[in-house]
Amino acid sequence: MAKKDIYRIGTGAGFSSDRLDPAIDLVARGNLDAIVFECVGERTLAFGHRDRQANPDKGYNPMLERRMRAILPLCREHGGTRVVTNMGVANVEGAAEATAAVARDLGLSGLKIAAVLGDDVSEDISADDDLWEPGCTVGEVGRPFIGANAYLGADAILPALEADADVVITGRVSDPSLFLAPLRQHFGWEEDAWPVLGAGTMVGHLMECAAHVTGGYFADPGLKDVNDLANVGFPIAEVTADGSAVITKLDGTGGRVDEQVVKEQLLYEVHDPTRYLNPDVVADFSGADLKQDGKDRIQISGGSGTERPEKLKVTVAFDGGYLAEAEVSYAGANATARARLAGDVVEERLARIHGSNAPRRIDLIGAASIHASALEDFDESRDVRLRCAMRSQSREDAENLLWEVESLLNCGPSGGGGYRGHITPSVMTYSAFIERDQVSSSVEFIET
Repeated sequence: MAKKDIYRIGTGAGFSSDRLDPAIDLVARGNLDAIVFECVGERTLAFGHRDRQANPDKGYNPMLERRMRAILPLCREHGGTRVVTNMGVANVEGAAEATAAVARDLGLSGLKIAAVLGDDVSEDISADDDLWEPGCTVGEVGRPFIGANAYLGADAILPALEADADVVITGRVSDPSLFLAPLRQHFGWEEDAWPVLGAGTMVGHLMECAAHVTGGYFADPGLKDVNDLANVGFPIAEVTADGSAVITKLDGTGGRVDEQVVKEQLLYEVHDPTRYLNPDVVADFSGADLKQDGKDRIQISGGSGTERPEKLKVTVAFDGGYLAEAEVSYAGANATARARLAGDVVEERLARIHGSNAPRRIDLIGAASIHASALEDFDESRDVRLRCAMRSQSREDAENLLWEVESLLNCGPSGGGGYRGHITPSVMTYSAFIERDQVSSSVEFIET
């Protein structure tokens, strides 16, 4: 089949701090039409707003310049591979300017960089607006509001692609839409071609988390073994005009692509496979058909969809105050009991001596931490780390937590050691909906 009938799109990142070397390898050897760096989650978006408030020149992904410096020369060298990314986070224009500065420094003249704007709806959110999670109004959260962003779809990106932008930078865009937009532009899919948009969204969902679909997040030694995990390759989708695709990876890279891995990612974070809500379409994955198409190659078809939702999802971010964390270790015989006693002491003193009612939690790492709320009896461990954490608007509250945990080293119980503590700013995010006609996207261009 001729290359024009197949669109080759790769994933260069599946979250804000993903590895860079697999993306470099993809551009260098993957014969890609486009590569997508998906780097925004609810938390990273909120931190972007916080960072921009502190410094108006920041607020985009802190690894943007490093990624662009490595990728842009290869994209030009290998036939003009297009870059699509949401690394703009809360400062899309700043990210575009930074990318242009990198390109100019590298001597890459004639590069067209597009900034897709319109997702920031902070000015449209009021204290009376409802949050469906946690079921209150914005004002009732009781914390400082720092920003709100609507989930844009592929239609916001299309004008940049149709103008032949080499690099497209967005803020909050639905993850699969970053992949769907280049597919729509290449194959000419209309905005109301629901079945094929659903199929394209299924491809985007499989690709959005990078190494998830090549065995990375799948790996569980002895149960689900993955070869050469330290060298796991990032995925490539070979997509055809009907929205079917082959999911694969580069030869010589670690990981695995088979039915088991792809099925796991297909259902990842999907509450209802028959109604996967996205700004472009309500996708239906229930008819998905997977077939092995050679080593590390899975052909997937059968995705469909129906008319898109009437409203857009919005992430609403708040200042979470200070997050204080402090830890100390207990080892040897009776370590779990000593660590539990230490936690009880901290809890009592924070309430009685300092009068603190800030939200906090105490974990026994090595005995029970992630599953603490589900366990009544902890298994005895000879190596336990006590972790105490608190979220508070008061810096003094946060400092008192660190003080109390460190004082355990002298005031008991016995055998505590290896103290460390730190205080960091924190954020909180909740979800809302907004009418489509309240959101208007636009594109600005920079040429080097």
